[in-house]
Amino acid sequence: MSVIHAGEYEVSFLNMGSIRLDGGAMFGVVPRALWSRYFAPDEANTIGLACRGLLLQGADRTIVVDTGAGTRWTDKERTRYGITNRDVCDAVVEAGVSVDAVTDVILTHLHFDHAGGAVAADGEPAFPNATYTVQERALSWARSPTERDAGSFRADDYEPLVRAGVLRVVDGACEVLPDICVRLSEGHTTGLQIPVIGDALVYPADLIPTSAHLAPAWVMAYDIRPLQSVAEKRALLLDAVASGWQIVYEHDPNVTSSRVIERDGRFVMEAPIA
Repeated sequence: MSVIHAGEYEVSFLNMGSIRLDGGAMFGVVPRALWSRYFAPDEANTIGLACRGLLLQGADRTIVVDTGAGTRWTDKERTRYGITNRDVCDAVVEAGVSVDAVTDVILTHLHFDHAGGAVAADGEPAFPNATYTVQERALSWARSPTERDAGSFRADDYEPLVRAGVLRVVDGACEVLPDICVRLSEGHTTGLQIPVIGDALVYPADLIPTSAHLAPAWVMAYDIRPLQSVAEKRALLLDAVASGWQIVYEHDPNVTSSRVIERDGRFVMEAPIA
């Protein structure tokens, strides 16, 4: 397991399984002839995607960032989304940390492939001693989504956290935990929070889901405000170049993270980690 350092934290990458989604939906208006150079689609036009979380240890805390799709799925649903039956708790234990030791969970947003593992099979919080943090706007949106994106949310991924009194709701860009600040993104979904850890590592979640999405105009059809995604992505990438941030690609099955440089008006990877 790859381990890097960011600010006060030792950072491990968590393998939380994989899903399969439509390649066209993942790349929006980008022609298949272009995006298929990065990901070969199957006969149903779906591509394999990782669910990659973070485990942060430091500042007297043990923190998980995002929880993957989880295991609370029917066989039909697993087939539809190509979900592998792998739990974030298993990934944490494989990293040498007990589930009870996790103090905090940061949920970037509440789409099922990011928050599905937050609740265990018995309907209780997966990490019994953890406080879960999400943006207030993300929770409000998940509870009242549009017809277009309603299928991305499942109340059983977050309402049990509310009932258990372990969901901490914050509002806007802030320092959510020691040496961890979040910036807000509204293009993919309302209230997506992007952790910047130690001003060294950034976890943009679905704003830059894979390394193939580094081109600002390559945004997903899932995004509810695609032009805003383009602007937000460009701003984040310029900050990443200026600050030398390591970017984590949550859904890339081949590249875990990289730094980024700007070359001839394009953003390209530097020193990628497989």
